[in-house]
Amino acid sequence: MTPAEMEALLDRLEADPAICGGLVCIRGTRIPVTLILGTLAAGDSADELLRGYPTLTREDVQAALAYGAKLAHERILPLVRSS
Repeated sequence: MTPAEMEALLDRLEADPAICGGLVCIRGTRIPVTLILGTLAAGDSADELLRGYPTLTREDVQAALAYGAKLAHERILPLVRSS
């Protein structure tokens, strides 16, 4: 993905303190990126997610994934292993 393509996807997102407590959401919705990433991480497919949230588009899901990828690239968070 080119930097321009990444920026175009990230433009689909917004954070507004008056909406969902300032969580990053899909622009024009109250659907937080964390919901999309969590749903996909739990094993649901993008198609299942889109059926459950008909206002979402495939590009919105890609934008959420791009945001998660950018965060993972920018920060190193220690992984704690449980015994």
